[in-house]
Amino acid sequence: MYREIIAREFRKWSLALSILPVVILVLGLKFIVHMYNLEVLQVNALFSGLIAANVFLLGFLISSVLVDYKESEKLPGELAASLMSILDEVLTIYKVKEIQIAKDCLKHTLALTASLKNWFYKIEKTDALMSKLSHLNDFLDQLEKVAGAASTSRIKAEQSAIRRMVIRARTIRGTYFVPSGYAIAEMMNILVIIMLLLAEVPSIYHDIFFIGLITFVNTYMLMLIKQLDNPFDYYSKAKGADEISLMPLDEVIRLVEPLVQGLDERIDTTRSPA
Repeated sequence: MYREIIAREFRKWSLALSILPVVILVLGLKFIVHMYNLEVLQVNALFSGLIAANVFLLGFLISSVLVDYKESEKLPGELAASLMSILDEVLTIYKVKEIQIAKDCLKHTLALTASLKNWFYKIEKTDALMSKLSHLNDFLDQLEKVAGAASTSRIKAEQSAIRRMVIRARTIRGTYFVPSGYAIAEMMNILVIIMLLLAEVPSIYHDIFFIGLITFVNTYMLMLIKQLDNPFDYYSKAKGADEISLMPLDEVIRLVEPLVQGLDERIDTTRSPA
């Protein structure tokens, strides 16, 4: 329990800790610049204007990225809800008809859920996942003959919703929000740091404090925006604590696996001699 708490707290602060070397490097450069009297810029109103412009740009980027992030938060839960709807429908058909094809469809849907989780981790390719999703139609064609078109229509509607959400998640994790916006934000951040390094101030201690704070905040916000831009970055070494939780898919697997195993045991018991 304590290990989980410590690990969670470390993940929360991992981004801030990863920026500390950058801040230390900038502070070291500032000492060198001050030591050799290389501070050639005078502090004036343009300094605050440039810093304000950088903050405005970062605010624009994070407000835009948060729109996709909030949408991404819903996708695992909606995927899990669609999968559970399919499983409930097929389980109802199995309980009424007790046909093998319904049990096979349950197993396939459970395997599809596991494949979907692997796809988020880039263990499984998109084409393979889409193929498994389309393979569900082979079961539906046979189920329609015994259960009617109404049940299979509901399953097909959820199948279409899953396909749409997978495509949306793939688009979100595969594209960056306005790459040129990132370029100008990075350039502005570098210019602000250079400006602070070359600025002449009465007290080096005051300058060290403010340049360290501004460098930390601006760099932190820029890296945070990049992390939020891909909330499905489970497969990268740069992943942090801001990825969307896949707990809903884990819950589907946890709830359905014993159910399918129970059906297998039930069939074995029914077939065994009295």
